[in-house]
Amino acid sequence: MTTLHDTTVRGFASDNYSGIHPEVLAAIAAANDGHQVAYGDDAYTERLQSVMADHFGDGVEAYPVFNGTGANVVGLQSMIPRWGAVITATTAHINVDEGGAPERVAGIKLLTVPTHDGKLTPDLIDREAWGWGDEHRAQPLVVSITQSTELGTLYTADEIRAIADHAHGLGMRVHLDGARISNAAAALGVPLRAFTRDAGVDVLSFGGTKNGAMLGEAVVVLEPAASTGLKFLRKLDMQLSSKMRFVSAQLIALLEGDLWLRNASHSNAMARRLRAGVEAGLADGSIRGVEFTQPTQANGVFATLPDGVADRLRASFRFYDWDAAKNEVRWMCSFDTSENDIDAFVQAIARETA
Repeated sequence: MTTLHDTTVRGFASDNYSGIHPEVLAAIAAANDGHQVAYGDDAYTERLQSVMADHFGDGVEAYPVFNGTGANVVGLQSMIPRWGAVITATTAHINVDEGGAPERVAGIKLLTVPTHDGKLTPDLIDREAWGWGDEHRAQPLVVSITQSTELGTLYTADEIRAIADHAHGLGMRVHLDGARISNAAAALGVPLRAFTRDAGVDVLSFGGTKNGAMLGEAVVVLEPAASTGLKFLRKLDMQLSSKMRFVSAQLIALLEGDLWLRNASHSNAMARRLRAGVEAGLADGSIRGVEFTQPTQANGVFATLPDGVADRLRASFRFYDWDAAKNEVRWMCSFDTSENDIDAFVQAIARETA
């Protein structure tokens, strides 16, 4: 078929807008010849187990799924009984952007806590960590955090260790939504396991789609005692791929070498370049009225714009409002965002705010 879209159009709406990294496409093609056993009993899914073990340590189990919502729903559902509840930030993806799937599909009660930066702390967790044994209250049994957060902020390994120690001390488990886990590791300059398994995380949703995959995430069980029934829940929740080798091949392509790190480091660097360009414009007066609302720690930039500017900018560059009432927007950079993309966008911001 012919290309149906304008390939010159660039945007900052989401790292899901980017295409597939060529090395991932090549991995899909390499896995395509011949026949392989379906539903995960293939050579690629088997290889993925050892690749995940290289990053997270021996004894981990990886269950490839189609998407991030599926990874979160299946992973969390495997961690709690029907009467269990999950404590999470109000801004968490499982609360805001998954269409009620944790509640409607997994039957999970979410106990949400407001935060100013998308990050939970032991003290914030305690606002909802109570009522055990009370038959009238859903039982808080899991804490779910996101790394990097929905506001583009990062937990340090020590901060996650403090959360895990606190949660475990209260008899709860810890789940990490890692849709942008590679960006976090790249920004922190540490191995993936440093703020996951080594910090006490029990179950991880590992994200690949936002970092160059076509589709492909995985539920990674870091502590076997924290999860039961994943083999059955993945099918029950419609996340069992018949041709799983093509999901696994993508994750292998990202993780077997350093592609995951190269892609994440680049998208992080582009976000820093974008922020620096706007800051320079604010300093010399070529850009006016822009204020940053969060630190730029991964591949997202959050800012407020003067009235009307966002809609004018969107005529050339697609991006989303984060809080329209405050004129707050989110700009996301991807593995394929170029310096020219950033410079053109900064020039457009200057033009529209002058």
